[in-house]
Formats: sequence, structure tokens, C-alpha cells
Amino acid sequence: MNFLIKILYLISKLPLKILYIFSDIIFFLNHYIVGYRKKVITENIKNSFPHKSEEEIKEIRKKFYLNFSDYLVETVKSFSISETESRVRMQHINQDLFHEAKKEGKNIILLAGHVFNWEWINALAKIVPQQHCHPVYRKVNSEFWENQMKKVRNKFGNEALEANEVILNIFRSKNDGNSAYMFVADQTPHFAHITYGLEFLNQKTPVFTGYDRLATKMDLIFIYCEMKKVKRGFYQVNYHRIYPDGEKFTKHEVVKKFHKMLENTLHKHPDNYLWSHRKWKYQNAIKDFDSEKV
Repeated sequence: MNFLIKILYLISKLPLKILYIFSDIIFFLNHYIVGYRKKVITENIKNSFPHKSEEEIKEIRKKFYLNFSDYLVETVKSFSISETESRVRMQHINQDLFHEAKKEGKNIILLAGHVFNWEWINALAKIVPQQHCHPVYRKVNSEFWENQMKKVRNKFGNEALEANEVILNIFRSKNDGNSAYMFVADQTPHFAHITYGLEFLNQKTPVFTGYDRLATKMDLIFIYCEMKKVKRGFYQVNYHRIYPDGEKFTKHEVVKKFHKMLENTLHKHPDNYLWSHRKWKYQNAIKDFDSEKV
């Protein structure tokens, strides 16, 4: 494994213009030969955009393969990318929200979707006034990749937290505006943990509710991270504060608002989402379904 780590690190030191040659090869294999999860990707796009034509679906799928291939090599690049290059390639818009949270003395919950390239948001820790930035990750079966991705997310002064421990950490930490927690919040819950679902992208969708429980029990600031691919190797993330309709969030309110904002993003840029995930495989396990469209 140490040998593999060294090889990956050496590859990551290559300029992105070289790494994108590898991306082009991966794209060609995935799209034209292997057809990586082609059925899953096609069904997810079709069900999400039922009014699109077959040609439009094929075009979104093709662009997805391009973006997914770039994401893979960009993730490898994350092993050695410098703070300077990271900040050039990921533009952070509306940073005033972080200073507002600091003044209000409230910790931040950042909610992002699997929109490329969410892995490059880590340098945010170097430009916000919060002293502690915690990317939240889920354990994977491979101990090797678990360790590597944790190292990537701990770059630039971040303090990564595993998903099973983050809620307790938030409740125990002082709510003083000095901490930000970064959730990729559209993960599919494990079958045994599905309790709530809503209609998202025209489909019955199981969703996590952990951060929603935080919204109703603590006075935190919730921010949606709207990712946009500007061009190859360059991204923008625009931060939008999520406000409650009343004085405070009600049950499931922040979950619905996050998914509505994510849905709007995907309607604008449908090819930039991780369609290869089997996000809707546990639809029938939902115990509490909110049929109102987000």
C-alpha cells in the first residue's frame, strides 16, 4: 500500500493539463467501451428530467462522463495541490456570510450536493474567519482509501469528522461562530436508517435528517454551497444562507429548502451531478414521505 501511495502522490504532482490526458482516456473507455453504470446513469437522468428527449438524455450522459473523468483525476490532484492553486481554481463567492456568522456568534452548517467538484472546497478553511472547519465524511470499506481521503480533507488546516461522530461533536462544541461543518448533504441513508423522504427531481427520495435535527434544536447558520463548473479545472462555489420561514426552523424545513436549492442548480447544469450513484434504490423503505414538491 505504501508503494501505491507513493505512485499516486507522484502522479498527483503532474500538471493538470497532463492529468487531463488521463481523464480523456477514462472518458473514452467509460463512454464508448465499458459503459460504466450506463443503465443506472441513464435511468437516473430520465427519471429526473422526464420531459427531456432521448437525444437530450444522451447529451447529458456524455457530458456527465466527461465531468466524472475530470473529477477522478482532480481528486488525485488533491493529494498534492497547493493552497495557491486550489484558491485559483475554486472561486468562493459571497464570503461575507462567514463574517456575518462570526459577528452573530453562531456556528455554520455548510450543505453541498454531489456536484463537481465538491472535493476542492477544502481551501475554504484558509479564507474564512472561523477557526475550525470540519469536512464531514463517511467511512468506506477500503481502509486505504479511507485514510487517503481523510488526509485530503484534512489539508489546509481542516479537521475532518466521520459522519457518525459529527452530530455529537456539534452538540458538545461551543456555539460561538468559530466553527464550520461541511456536509455533502445529499447522501443516500443506509437502508436501516431511512425514516424520511421527499419528492426530489420528480422522484420519491430518501434523505438524511441529522442536520435537520440540528436546525430545530440549535441556533445555527445554514448555508447552501452552489457549485458551478466554469470551465475545465475551474469552479465557483456561491454561498447562499438558508433562512427559516418563521422565527426558527420547523421539522424538515431545512432539508426541503436544501433539496429545492440543489434541484434548481441541477436544472441549470444537469451534467455536473454524480448520476452514477444509486440514489433512489431504497425508495420503498421510506417510512415518512412528504409528497409536497420541494
